[in-house]
Formats: sequence, C-alpha cells, structure tokens
Amino acid sequence: MKRNVLIIGAGGVAQVVAHKCAQNNDVLGDLHIASRTVAKCQAILDSVHEKGAMKQPGVFKAHALDAMDSAAVAQLIRDTGARIVINVGSPFVNMTVLQACIDTGAAYMDTAIHEDPAKICETPPWYGNYEWKRREACEKAGVTAILGIGFDPGVVNAYARLAADDYMDTVTSIDIVDINAGSHGRWFSTNFDPEINFREFTGTVYSWQNGAWQTNTMFEVGREWDLPVVGKQKAYMTGHDEVHSLAANYPDADVRFWMGFGDHYINVFTVLKNLGLLSEQPVKTAEGLEVIPLKVVKAVLPDPSSLAPDYVGKTCIGDLVKGIKDGKEVEVFIYNVADHKDAYNEVGSQGISYTAGVPPVAAAMLIANGTWDIGTMVNVEELDPKPFLTLLDQIGLPTRVKDAAGDRPWNA
Repeated sequence: MKRNVLIIGAGGVAQVVAHKCAQNNDVLGDLHIASRTVAKCQAILDSVHEKGAMKQPGVFKAHALDAMDSAAVAQLIRDTGARIVINVGSPFVNMTVLQACIDTGAAYMDTAIHEDPAKICETPPWYGNYEWKRREACEKAGVTAILGIGFDPGVVNAYARLAADDYMDTVTSIDIVDINAGSHGRWFSTNFDPEINFREFTGTVYSWQNGAWQTNTMFEVGREWDLPVVGKQKAYMTGHDEVHSLAANYPDADVRFWMGFGDHYINVFTVLKNLGLLSEQPVKTAEGLEVIPLKVVKAVLPDPSSLAPDYVGKTCIGDLVKGIKDGKEVEVFIYNVADHKDAYNEVGSQGISYTAGVPPVAAAMLIANGTWDIGTMVNVEELDPKPFLTLLDQIGLPTRVKDAAGDRPWNA
C-alpha cells in the first residue's frame, strides 16, 4: 500500500486537491504541498485548517520548490517520503516532475499534457511528443503514471470507457462537451491560468474523424447542445488533450471536443489575438524592454482563484457516445453537474477548479489501496473506470447517465 502524498502547485486546483487529500488523509497518509512561492502553499494549508478539513490528525507541510528542477523534485520526494505525486502545477513542469518520479519510484499523475513554453499546438498526437516517450522508462522502473487525471481530460476518458464497456458493442463517435453556465461577475477573466487557457485556443483545432486527424480554426465549427440542468448552450469544436489519447485507444471512432463560449469571451479573445497580445514570442518595447505579450495579458487579468467567492451557477461536462449494440444504433450521455457556490463553500474554490481537483485525489486513493497501482504509464481510459467513478460519487462528483431508458445515476 502506497501512502504519503506530495502535491505540486498552489493554484485553485491545488487548493481543491489539498482539501480533498486532507478529507481522506486516513487513506493517503502524510501530506505535503510545494511550489515556487511557499506563502501560497501556506495559504492553502491555512484554508484547510480553517475549514477543519483534516479527517484525522496528521502531517500537512508546505515547501518551496522549483519544479523545473527535476533533481530538486526528486530530493523533495525523498525528504518527504512521498510515494504519490499529484502534479497540478503548470503543464510546463510535467516532464521534470515525471522524471523525478521515475528516479524515485513514486507514482505520478497530472491533469494536462506537457507543454513547451516556446511552442503552441504541436503535431498530434500531443502525448506522443512528450509523456509517451517515457512509457518504457516507467514500466522498467515499475512506476505508476496516470496521465490527464483531471475532469477533461480525466473523468471524461473514464466516461468513454464506461460507455464502450457497458452500453455498446462498437463505438462510432465520442463527443466531449464542456459547458460552464456560471458567472463570476468580472468584466473578463479566465477560469484557470490565463496563459494556459489562451494557449489552448490560439492554434489549430485538431479532431479525430474518419480515421485521421482533421484540422479547423478556433470558433469555426459550433453547434447548440441541449443538456441536463444547464439547458441549451452554444459550444465550439476545440482542440483538447483527451482527443489525442482517445483517438489512439478508439481509432475507429470519431473523437471531438466541444467547449462552451459566450459572445463576450469570443470578442475579447479575437481582439487580443488580432493585436498579437496572445503571442508566446518575445517582443521589445520602444524602451528596449523585452516582454512576452501573453504573459503581460496574464499579469493584468484577475487571478482565477480570486473568482471563487462571487461565482454562481453550474457546470455540465460529459460524453455523448454513439455506437452499435446488438446490431442497432444507440447513444448515451454520461455526465456530471457541479455547482460553483457549493464548491466554494466546501473547499474555497470555484467549480472549474473543483471538477479538475477532485479526480486526482480519487486516483491517489486508488493507487494507495492498490486498485490502480499498475506499475506503468497509462491514460485514464486504459483503466477500469468503475472503482474510480464509484469513489467520485462518494467524494463530490457524482456521475449520471442519460439514454433511451431515462436520466439516472450511472450505477442505479
């Protein structure tokens, strides 16, 4: 049984992870959190203690760490005795943290594909450019590495596997739909790190259709979805992490990702992009100061974690999976609805952070008890989804199913 967890990162998702780990420290053991700014880690620990989140008395310590330094990460893993590392820092640090886990034998997980700060939207499949190159090293070291174990990617991958296993004989399409029907009351803000958010949408939109990679531009393909609780919402086909692993594991199915955007977001995004303010390439000001436009935009926008107190409304994220069952066409929508205010009241974060932060804690618990401690690198759809979804039901993210038989809890 693996115990003792190191959380890397100190943003809104890390806050959720910290609270949920504390609520389950009887399973997870000693807890540690690290980032470049130890004061941010300490603020998260203070919130954990203010809400009395620790299930039982135990260790929860804050540490300063440059996660780009793989040797430093490995040393902290050794110093803390951590056997499970939950990486919810910037995607820029994935490979250094992963290597530290390979070097120390600790289990690894993240919530997004690695990114090179100097590159945007590389050749698909994106996992093939970075993480998948370490598969053999993980297997040789017996290291469990679970990639993309947030909500999307993550839970939606498990939904796809559940649909394929339980509802159809052959999968013909997987459409992942992410709708945030909440409001934070700011004139403009992103729900997570602005730099990472904008980088998702400034490159080519890749989808897997007709057995090959297809390309579109952002906001080129949109459609209206009528979803449970949040109703009719406009969403646009967007490039996203989970398409790249699902395309590899379900190559005969069309795989697309759809995200909801309001007209205001699209207008602001379009102006910023057309002005060159979303570029990751450095420019020089008239005074000779070198700046990266995207980082300047990030600096002037609200910190996403500051949105939580005022956020109201709900999210709906799920998979519409179509296929063949007993020779007939079938479809099923497997989904979760989360409430921003409920998330804030429980852990002090908004619903987007909550949906991303709860799943890695469930995965850590499954590694701790041996269920998902498989000693190699996998994406979520390669694992049995049922223990994971059962645990999510228990710790805050219940799954529902809507099909021809009605709308009900998935395990009813």
